[in-house]
Amino acid sequence: MVYFGPSGNSESFYNEGYKSSLQMPKWLKEKGLDAYEYQCSKGVKITQPTAEKLGNEARENSIKLSIHAPYYINLATDNEEKREKSVKYITDTLAAADFMGADRIVVHSGACAKMDRRVAMEYAKKTLKIALERSKELGLSHVHICPETMGKINQLGDLDEVIELCRLDDYLLPTIDFGHLNARGLGSLKEYSDYLEIFDKIENGLGHDRLNIFHSHFSRIEFTQGGEKKHHTLADTMYGPEFLPIAEIIYKKNLSPTIICESNGTMAEDALEMKNMYLAQK
Repeated sequence: MVYFGPSGNSESFYNEGYKSSLQMPKWLKEKGLDAYEYQCSKGVKITQPTAEKLGNEARENSIKLSIHAPYYINLATDNEEKREKSVKYITDTLAAADFMGADRIVVHSGACAKMDRRVAMEYAKKTLKIALERSKELGLSHVHICPETMGKINQLGDLDEVIELCRLDDYLLPTIDFGHLNARGLGSLKEYSDYLEIFDKIENGLGHDRLNIFHSHFSRIEFTQGGEKKHHTLADTMYGPEFLPIAEIIYKKNLSPTIICESNGTMAEDALEMKNMYLAQK
């Protein structure tokens, strides 16, 4: 099964009079979706009781949960105090995921504008190793940490770098953001073969088992010479990438990823359109 859902709450959710994320699982099920990425992007503020309630709602409505960890995590820091803070943000997100029954969290790979990429990678590995050790100590290692491919060229997190980070532990899964990869490649995803190369790299680098259940973000993204600038909707066809080649490859390879839509305001509607593109392959 391939899971489709939004990152956060669509504008339509609020326009229909809903207010609480606890209402999202039922709303998503009624829309025909089956995944939801809860946002802790500005901090892990959800309480254990609320997380447990969200988890119960998700189970009752067959919604697969994930969480986006705080945006300000920087795996590639050379500052020990900031490294410890990033590790705590990760473990706090893992704890919230555990309370709600989410099996994965998305983590930004880090910044490298002020240092050599290889140096940044070594710092990122160090931070991630500490986070993995801490997660085992806390009994949270059953929740996947998913380093994300990033959209700006001066950020750590091209496809090869994310695969390298995921090689640290078998329980690490890649978050493949196709919009980010297209943006940092300045429109590099043009042909079917460009998309297929991404899947082949993941399989060759991490094996079929992790390719099978990889995490993914998708949206059309406007970019400049520095990479990502702004997220758009599926209707904004002047921006790439395209989802159809991804749907075709997922179907042909019989994969079971979680696909989270990050469109600007229309996340749920566009997630459903993407799901229908996938179902049309059958």
